[in-house]
Amino acid sequence: MSAYFLGCPSWSEPAWRGSLYPSATRSGDFLGQYAQVFNAVEGNTTFYARPSPQTVARWAEQMPVRFRFCAKLPRDISHGGDLREQLDAAEDFRRLLAPLGQRVAPYWLQLPASFGPARLEELAAFIRQWGDSALAIEVRHPEFFAKGEAERALNRLLLGHAVERVCLDSRALFSCQSGEPAVLHAQAKKPRLLTRPTAFSQSPQLRFVGHPELLANDPFMTPWLDQVAAWIEQGRRPYVFLHTADNRLAPDLARRFHAGLRVRLPGLPELPVLWQEPELQQLGLL
Repeated sequence: MSAYFLGCPSWSEPAWRGSLYPSATRSGDFLGQYAQVFNAVEGNTTFYARPSPQTVARWAEQMPVRFRFCAKLPRDISHGGDLREQLDAAEDFRRLLAPLGQRVAPYWLQLPASFGPARLEELAAFIRQWGDSALAIEVRHPEFFAKGEAERALNRLLLGHAVERVCLDSRALFSCQSGEPAVLHAQAKKPRLLTRPTAFSQSPQLRFVGHPELLANDPFMTPWLDQVAAWIEQGRRPYVFLHTADNRLAPDLARRFHAGLRVRLPGLPELPVLWQEPELQQLGLL
């Protein structure tokens, strides 16, 4: 798995017992088990709450050196007003995660849909003061997807500082017509925007939000498989994260993505399997 980083939105889903994890896995062992299969994870948890120093120390013990934790800056930073006034809070957050070392890369700044072109200078000032840590930005304002001057200005800013633009693809999710509460909740919460397969650094970032039926994702994943394979062949090291509506099937979708990528890049290794459902044994007749 040295060619790219692959993972899910988190490692702490109890529903993965009996599929990704052995059935008896304790919750405290989830991260260690997860890191045996995947080499990256989205840091969604840090968007909602800062971890304690004790929690960070525990993560540092369980995450391999090769592992990558894409920590989202807390929402009081990304959604708390002028970004130029959040630089001290951002630095405090980086100090908190310092025990993880190089495993925190890149940090993610997920901006609200209200953050539009009028605030680009604010973002530019934040980036200039950010420092050397790798950074990726997710924007959600419609004008940044309209192929106009606003999008070009954003892209010039990010490219000029080697700051990655997170590619979010939710088309598969919104292609689903379902009354399932998890699907309806995800469709209400996730943005529905055009896709932008950008690569402004050596580590392009893809978040793919999938259909609850695994096979239904294939038409949407196929172009990304070609793109990710091309990035790898160019010498880049992409990050790919797979979601589903309630994330119960996120590891299965990630495995499906990796299997498709191995068709294009046969040198990639298979993902480890921690647990398999016992085969049914045929009872002998008396």
